[in-house]
Amino acid sequence: MALAGTSKVVLGCIAFGIFWVMAVFPSVPFMPVGRTAGSLLGAMLMVLFRVISPEDAYAAIDLPIIGLLFGTMVVSIFLERADMFKYLGNLLSWKSRGSKDLLFRVCIVSAFASALFTNDTTCVVLTEFILKVARQNNLPPQPFLLALATSSNIGSAATPIGNPQNLVIAVESGISFGQFLLGVFPAMIVGVLTNAAILLLYFWKYLSVEKDQEGGQAAGPEVVADDEVTSHRFTPARMSHVSNMNPDDEDCISEPIIRSDSMRTSVNDNLRSRSVNSESDIQLAIKSLRASSMSHEMVEVSTVPDMKDMGGSSRKFTRTASQQRSVIIEDLPPSPEINGEEKKEAEVEEKRWKILVWKTAVYLITLGMLIALLMGLNMSWTAITAALVLLALDFTDAQACLEKVSYSLLIFFCGMFITVDGFNKTGIPNTLWELVEPYSRIDSAKGVALLAVVILILSNVASNVPTVLLLGTRVAASAAVISHDSERKAWLILAWVSTVAGNLTLLGSAANLIVCEQARRAQFFGYNLTFWSHLRFGVPSTIVVTAIGLLIVISY
Repeated sequence: MALAGTSKVVLGCIAFGIFWVMAVFPSVPFMPVGRTAGSLLGAMLMVLFRVISPEDAYAAIDLPIIGLLFGTMVVSIFLERADMFKYLGNLLSWKSRGSKDLLFRVCIVSAFASALFTNDTTCVVLTEFILKVARQNNLPPQPFLLALATSSNIGSAATPIGNPQNLVIAVESGISFGQFLLGVFPAMIVGVLTNAAILLLYFWKYLSVEKDQEGGQAAGPEVVADDEVTSHRFTPARMSHVSNMNPDDEDCISEPIIRSDSMRTSVNDNLRSRSVNSESDIQLAIKSLRASSMSHEMVEVSTVPDMKDMGGSSRKFTRTASQQRSVIIEDLPPSPEINGEEKKEAEVEEKRWKILVWKTAVYLITLGMLIALLMGLNMSWTAITAALVLLALDFTDAQACLEKVSYSLLIFFCGMFITVDGFNKTGIPNTLWELVEPYSRIDSAKGVALLAVVILILSNVASNVPTVLLLGTRVAASAAVISHDSERKAWLILAWVSTVAGNLTLLGSAANLIVCEQARRAQFFGYNLTFWSHLRFGVPSTIVVTAIGLLIVISY
């Protein structure tokens, strides 16, 4: 495609430049409106400058990708409600054997979670939990935050639903979910392990703890939350006024009990204070004792005198006051309070079972969606179907759930599709690709290396999704000349390199920015992950992981 007219080229570059600035630096001082508004502004300028017609602008929006994004978002929301990410967080600290073991777990768990639930969602949910675990164990947060961000990016490369650029590649290329998984998953496994090894080597000194600090100190008292302390604090109101006695020990109470004058006085006062031992209660107790004589057990009940007749002589009691009260309580009909407690317990148990059934349904529907994707069904409609089934089984108004969908991201994608399509119509991307294409064919090692460098640089300059939109069809068309298998391999190379390229700098991936912002804003556990601290680790890790993964993807 030749270059368009000069005015069209200039105006198209201006519109694309504004979009790029807003996408990479969403809080620029002269227009801090964010990425979403920036993408819409770029799309609007493309139409206003007549670089693209309104009809072509609508046609540029890829609805299958938007539908797939929407479906996966809804499924992720239900998985979060079903405590899936809570269980993943607990898995990180379960029987941890130290800082290095914890770092390795963060790499593995975040990678697999990103492959199934997208890297952005994984970073949003796990960042604060990882910060909390690191602070509680007196560990530096930096290696764990880098492990989360970089491993999430690497892990998301394994599946079409792992990140937005993979969604674009899967829809544009027509590669099935299973083929995509087989082509990139081995590279992902090796890449995550390599990244974990680099992290351990890079932060070995910081993660090493002296033995006297690690195990020499005695365990301190367990910290209990305020509400738990309140609920377990002793109060007299929680104690029974009369001690309960074991019915099996009744025979041991038939001895005479001699009370001194002081004891008589205390008993008198105690009896006066008990409203339960009124005259009517005593008569009821005697009637119940007589009724129990049918069991052929001799039960001797002493005459209980009126309180005013209590003299100084000692008496024998076959039943104490506490036992009389227990008989009264047993024979009286159940109190409304006891029935209310039992009803509440039954309601709690029923609610617990409902929640368990609901969680099981969410997990089964998600598993069914993954199986359908592996079978090669349409990815967009599979995700939408799973989302609608979950909404229907929730048996509540779907508004509360749908409000959590990131519509700003969907709108960003719509604006980006229009802006990138308009920039393509200027002819600049095609002209630049024609200069590089003869040297970047994937039938040679040099060609693969050059193509990887172009994708790596462009992904960090223009972001990975626009890079895929700009280079995808061109790279595939160049590889299709070689063979059909080469075309599929070219798409997988683009998916792998554009995703891992996000680890190069802090601005290379949205997941990196999410980890950075979540860590900075975390309450009580805040940490500032700087651009340079990420760059020092990101450069060697990205180069090594990209190179090793390319060797595996090419050999597929």
